[in-house]
Amino acid sequence: MTVHLDGMASARLADPDTKESTIDVSVNKNNEKHGKDNRYRKVKDEIKQVGSESKFHVTPVSEEEHELNNTVPARPTPELKFDIDDEADTLSNHNSITALLSSKFRDIQKRLKQYGIESPRFRKRLVSRWESMNYDVCENVLYLKDQEKYKSKKWVTLRWLSKWLVMFFIGIGTALLAATIYYVVEKLAHYKFELISHYFDECAKNNCLYQPALLWMGINLVVTIAGASLVTFLQPLAAGSGIPYIKSYLNGIKIPGLLTFRAFVAKTVGVVLSILGGLACGKEGPMAHSGSIIAAGFGRGRINLCNGKTFSFYSVFRNDHEIRDFVAGGAASGVSSAFGAPIGGTLFSLEEAASFWNQDLTWRVFFSSMIACFATNFLISAINGDPTKLTDPGLVRFNAFKFDLKFDLIEIPVFIFMAVIGGLTGALFVVMNYKLTVFRKRYLDKKWIKIVEAGLVAVVSAAVAFGLMVGVNECTDKAPFDSHAVTASVYCSDKSHNSLSTLFLTTPEGCLKALLHDPFEMHGPVSLVAFILVFFLLGVWTYGLSVSSGVFIPCLAIGAAWGRLVGIGVANMMPENPNLQLDVGKFALIGAACQLGGILRTTISLTVIIVECTDDISFGLPIMIVLMISKWVGDFITTGLYDMNVEVMGLPTLPFECPPLCDDLRASDVMNAPLATFKTKEKVANIYRMLKEETFCGFPVIEDDPRSPGKGKLKGLILRNQLLVLLKKKIFCPEGQVPPRNITIKDFRDFYPVYLKVSEIELSEEEMTYVMDLKPYYNPSPYTVEQKFSLPRVFNLFRGLGLRHLIVTDENNVPVGIVTRKDLAKFRVGSKRGLVKIEQLKIQDK
Repeated sequence: MTVHLDGMASARLADPDTKESTIDVSVNKNNEKHGKDNRYRKVKDEIKQVGSESKFHVTPVSEEEHELNNTVPARPTPELKFDIDDEADTLSNHNSITALLSSKFRDIQKRLKQYGIESPRFRKRLVSRWESMNYDVCENVLYLKDQEKYKSKKWVTLRWLSKWLVMFFIGIGTALLAATIYYVVEKLAHYKFELISHYFDECAKNNCLYQPALLWMGINLVVTIAGASLVTFLQPLAAGSGIPYIKSYLNGIKIPGLLTFRAFVAKTVGVVLSILGGLACGKEGPMAHSGSIIAAGFGRGRINLCNGKTFSFYSVFRNDHEIRDFVAGGAASGVSSAFGAPIGGTLFSLEEAASFWNQDLTWRVFFSSMIACFATNFLISAINGDPTKLTDPGLVRFNAFKFDLKFDLIEIPVFIFMAVIGGLTGALFVVMNYKLTVFRKRYLDKKWIKIVEAGLVAVVSAAVAFGLMVGVNECTDKAPFDSHAVTASVYCSDKSHNSLSTLFLTTPEGCLKALLHDPFEMHGPVSLVAFILVFFLLGVWTYGLSVSSGVFIPCLAIGAAWGRLVGIGVANMMPENPNLQLDVGKFALIGAACQLGGILRTTISLTVIIVECTDDISFGLPIMIVLMISKWVGDFITTGLYDMNVEVMGLPTLPFECPPLCDDLRASDVMNAPLATFKTKEKVANIYRMLKEETFCGFPVIEDDPRSPGKGKLKGLILRNQLLVLLKKKIFCPEGQVPPRNITIKDFRDFYPVYLKVSEIELSEEEMTYVMDLKPYYNPSPYTVEQKFSLPRVFNLFRGLGLRHLIVTDENNVPVGIVTRKDLAKFRVGSKRGLVKIEQLKIQDK
């Protein structure tokens, strides 16, 4: 590195790859005579920084060599060359060497970034491949012609009724799916754990405990590998709960493959295999994703099967605006059928997912949630043998407590303390899972590695559960809450059983019910502490695997375990109050709410869901308090789990409000420029080349101005998918002729939501010379703003109307740029450790 001081002096740092560190200083002799010269004093000060104790060797340099090293001719003067000894023991004695080390460190950092050794900032970038959906109606000539037949009162009434019918069938379909998953999981899981329990009891007497261990691990391994393979190879977007993807979709992001039949098969079958494989996961999050897929299928009126065949029955609602509303109802129906909480499902869709809402949509979503809840109740009750009783409105119910959920004001401080613990442990869960997610993205990106990791987690889960049941031999003679619960004696007497067996020899939902309702003496502190540590780590490790899994139930189970532990401690501190032993389930419920709020950071919907699951409204106040406090404590450290996943995937979601401190930015500061534009009549070769070379999804159409090629007044906006359909249908002709075929709005709907690619378009050389008339197809009235528009106004317009493109024009209505979702989403406001900051994200390819 060389630094020049007005041509009078220069300093060179040796190459960092070498072991030597030298400083060459060439000083003009004229400045040496005039010591008052400021420039000379700078060089002198730099030499002083090296240290007075350093060893300098003076080497004369000829005038010819000096002229070669300097651009400005210098007088005949010797050059002084100072070599600094850079042995390790000498460096430690000189404070002045800090400057050299800093320079070297900065250079090494640049090299690390250049070669990709330094870890990327996964939460500080947006991925460019994500596109926005088209909520804005394209009012072109075809659309206006199609709307002529819908202007009668009959069609308006029929369209209104069709929306309610679609919501009805969404609720029925979600309920059928929920009942099917419930039946399959309960039957197969009960058989699996009965078999393992039998081997446990037999081998404990015959000293062959390795047999149930190998059987347990073998079943988990085979079933989990099957589920992971299904998700990994059929549809990777089915991994996890799917809620971060659904949240982003409803925010306005197009995610190809998210709502397809392949995703439905991988999600539903995969979640059954994940639970049977013994993973620490639940089926509630996948139910929201599955309900959304059902809603998208009914809304489009078409199902694309895996073999390429299509089953279609109508095409009225094939646009992003209508499908978004149906998907919101499907997500709410999924939560409603999972928890038996129609109000909570509606609020969950409103709070966690939907970005654009209105009163009419609220009623339709609530209607779908109620249908899903009622139908699920009826079907599960019929499976249990009493269809008219209607006592099972959801897959997961906390069940009515044996006592009334009452609380005293003196217990509020204990609840607040538990909320703080929930927020801290929730933040720890998010941080650990984030580190693990980044590690997976960097090193575990191959498909076979993902399957192997899922199998490893399943085997470890079984091995750890087996080790705890054998090692923590805590026996109890108390009967479990569930009369159908599977227990194992292990080393206990015939009249007692191992207390941990009721937690591990069951599904995660059964484990949660046991922690909430089992008798006070059922689980001791030692077994609870061991369960908390193991299940917390397994929950962190499981979430993010290439399997279909939810995080609701693991969070609730972890919180219920340490909440029950707190309840035991409170009861032991006040033995004179026997009612506290009966209230241990109350503390478990508070702990579950605290843990869930600390990890997911949603408050209103979770409060209503928990209240609806317990059938007791009187306990709503403390649940709301602890959820809010746990959220605040967690937000003080990091974001929620779902938001973290959205950030890591680089999804350009838009917040509800524009980030602060952006009032001085204008549309011209954030827009994309220069633009790729088309004329009203464009050659097919130019269109094909532009689509192939550019990644833009929208192209302004301008009038043809021979005086300024490439510039002209704005005529409209045409989308990439429209141009691809026109090329696919060959809607072009030689110049001066009329296209041989016509196209209607139905032809565009037939391709929805199939995403055409330029590589799928085949054109001959003769067709490349043809001309396409874009006038009937582009949107003649796109939204535009001038360059001086402030960023908050641009954001509110873009966010409120659900736009995909916002064209920026000058005073002559000539387009000069375009604003897209990523241009606004890259400004993010964050809060960490109580400090609010604004950051600008980078847009990367992956």
